[in-house]
Amino acid sequence: MGRIFEVRKATMFARWNRMAKQFARIAKDITMAVKAGGPDPGANPTLRRVIQNARAVNMPKDKVEAAIKRASGRDATHYEEVIYEAYAPHGIALLIETATDNPTRTVANVRNVVSKNGGNLATSGSVSFQFKKMGVFRLDPAGIDQDDLELYLIDHGLDEMGESSGEKGEPQIIARCAFSDFGTLQAGLEARGLAPLSAEHEYLPTAPTELGETEAREVLELVDKLEQEDDVQRVFHNLG
Repeated sequence: MGRIFEVRKATMFARWNRMAKQFARIAKDITMAVKAGGPDPGANPTLRRVIQNARAVNMPKDKVEAAIKRASGRDATHYEEVIYEAYAPHGIALLIETATDNPTRTVANVRNVVSKNGGNLATSGSVSFQFKKMGVFRLDPAGIDQDDLELYLIDHGLDEMGESSGEKGEPQIIARCAFSDFGTLQAGLEARGLAPLSAEHEYLPTAPTELGETEAREVLELVDKLEQEDDVQRVFHNLG
């Protein structure tokens, strides 16, 4: 088992109010999970997963509980998941994942950011075929026999597993599966008593594109500006 491939992240940029943005994204995920499956994490695996992700970004327990309570209320905001497809400078493909209560506002804001930074919105389907949707679980390697776990998870839909690192350079194990096997792999980890640091879906490029440092910086600047938009949850790209 070697070091797993990951596309280049935009972590070279110091995001404005980064923690608040992370908490806002998780709060929206909680709202959508509660509306889809109820407020009990024990009976709602999607909500259970989102709570794990909240812990991964150090979101306080009281904020998580407050978000669940708000999502259970009659006046809770209804968010719609919308994915916009775009091209960044130098032909880099983008999938822009949003959660919005006003798609008209969101598409206008996304189009404005993309066009002002040398890109353009694309028609539906013209970009997404360059990505595959995967379930991605990040684990703390401490106390884990990685070879044994890999053999075990193969029977639970594991596609690939390898070593990586978090944003602060801390070692991590990444386990990936086809998104259709997400629940199966999650159940397998839970059966082994392993709580992932995070468990999310990601759109991984089928053929990453390499650029020089100057051109890559232009792309990552656009990614960073998009991620600062209130309605944008995450941005995926095929920059290698």
